[in-house]
Amino acid sequence: MVRGRTLQVLMSISILIAWMLMMGPVLAEESSPQAGAAQSTATQAPEPKPDPSGITTGNALNAVDGGGNSFVVVEPTDKSDPDYAKKRKEFEEFTALAAKEPLAVKLADTVGHNRIGINFSWTLLTGYLVLFMQAGFALLTCGLVRRKNAAHLMMLNFAAYVFAFLAYYACGFAFQFGAVAVNAAPTNLGGTPTLNQFLIGGGQWGFLGGTGFFLNGPAYDVGSNCLTLFQVVFMETAGYIIVGAICERITFWAFILCELFMGAILYPTFGCWAWGGGWLSQLGSTMGLAHGYVDFAGSSVVHGVGGFCAMALALILGPRLGKYGPDGKPRPFPAHNIVFVVTGTFILLFGWMGFNPGSTLGATDLRISVVAVNTNLSAVAASATALLLWYFLFGKPDISMACNGMLAGLVAITAPCAFVSPNSSVMIGILAGILVCVGVLFNERVIKVDDPCGAISVHGYCGWLGAVCVGIFADGSYGSGWNGVGATSYLGVAGQGVTGLLHGDVTQFFTQLGGATLMVVYAFGVTYVVFKIVNAIRPMRVSEMAEMEGLDVPEFGMPAYPETQGREFS
Repeated sequence: MVRGRTLQVLMSISILIAWMLMMGPVLAEESSPQAGAAQSTATQAPEPKPDPSGITTGNALNAVDGGGNSFVVVEPTDKSDPDYAKKRKEFEEFTALAAKEPLAVKLADTVGHNRIGINFSWTLLTGYLVLFMQAGFALLTCGLVRRKNAAHLMMLNFAAYVFAFLAYYACGFAFQFGAVAVNAAPTNLGGTPTLNQFLIGGGQWGFLGGTGFFLNGPAYDVGSNCLTLFQVVFMETAGYIIVGAICERITFWAFILCELFMGAILYPTFGCWAWGGGWLSQLGSTMGLAHGYVDFAGSSVVHGVGGFCAMALALILGPRLGKYGPDGKPRPFPAHNIVFVVTGTFILLFGWMGFNPGSTLGATDLRISVVAVNTNLSAVAASATALLLWYFLFGKPDISMACNGMLAGLVAITAPCAFVSPNSSVMIGILAGILVCVGVLFNERVIKVDDPCGAISVHGYCGWLGAVCVGIFADGSYGSGWNGVGATSYLGVAGQGVTGLLHGDVTQFFTQLGGATLMVVYAFGVTYVVFKIVNAIRPMRVSEMAEMEGLDVPEFGMPAYPETQGREFS
């Protein structure tokens, strides 16, 4: 019976994917700048074309010095600019020099191409590190649950990658980055000029990207594909997060639906707002709110969205059988394999060295060293804080809380890692170590949300904290021109970057507080409404008999530990 239902679900998904594949060219055609109401006129430059071969990506325009100053002088077009005459003269002098020294221009082309190639290599390699985090999540979550559900956890982690990736390929990438060239082109990757149209909104008030469906047409480009690889593993991280909060009681078909929802809609939408040139990132330009909403590597975009999505799903599913006694007090379900937990945690720490430093999208951005050190410092500070706080509260240190503390510190530093000093990173880690402990106790004892792996506290609460910490601790040493604000000066200081409350910018603090809180409402609210309806149509939870037996055999027909088959494990 169970296998029959699973087969029906898989057939339905296959039909859905086949339909999307057939509709892909249509969507790509309709969303391309050439279709519909053309945005260009005959007097404008021709539409940029994708570069699937990689031959034209990276040229003299990308050859810059250490300060980011380009070798090429661009022709000025704004005659109302007070410096127009000066810029025009500089352009004419450069043009004359380039005509006399063609070899210099060719050399600049080579330098620019190689610079982009170096950044491609860095971005792809760090993306591979983030991909390896899947193994860490699998070991961590599997180790924290009961052994009768070990195969269940492994299957959920595996399926998360498969189905969320397909959803992101079909429409998630297009929704998130289909208009990134409008306001947030990744210049370290040579730009993505063909991803230039919003599906909903426009200009600095875009809400959803509109090009690049099925990585077709405008997205069939080396720069776009480099960005795709790096960003899809970020999306997958949000997909793994929900595993830890809804495991041991969700049906497989419902889980697949959750992953499709994450990869196609929930993550890409907020990702567009914050990273794809969408409205939230542009609040500095449109409403004078500092640098707009800033999240360097995803405390809120990745971890917060995943954590509060997980919270909504856990509420809908309800607690596991036996989690709360007749008196309403929680009962502990001990982890079945601490070795898995610790090993998985260190794999995640290793993968985070791609997550945060890789978010520069280029090795030519030497801030990567600061990002790497800050990431590690926050991790160890949070782990020490969580371990000692648990020791003080309950008389013994808890290795699982020490591991969750380390992950909490990593989550909290992910948004501010590029904007803060090492000392601030330690403070952020301490705050995260406290918050993750308080969050676990609050969920379990006050609001009675059953979260087997502590995912809501680690990723949801600490993801919110990390985004807010940008507005508190950012010291202005990095991020000049972030989101189009303060390219030359900010707060009256030349080269001033993203700046927080402690360094004189109260506006950035309130922007971060508002944006992070909006993320909570969005991720939790949308997920809750959608899956409350799904659950009303067809229950997402397994039967009581299957839950008591363990989901390995009822859901997947295969125990993780066949030598223990027939014994009873709690």
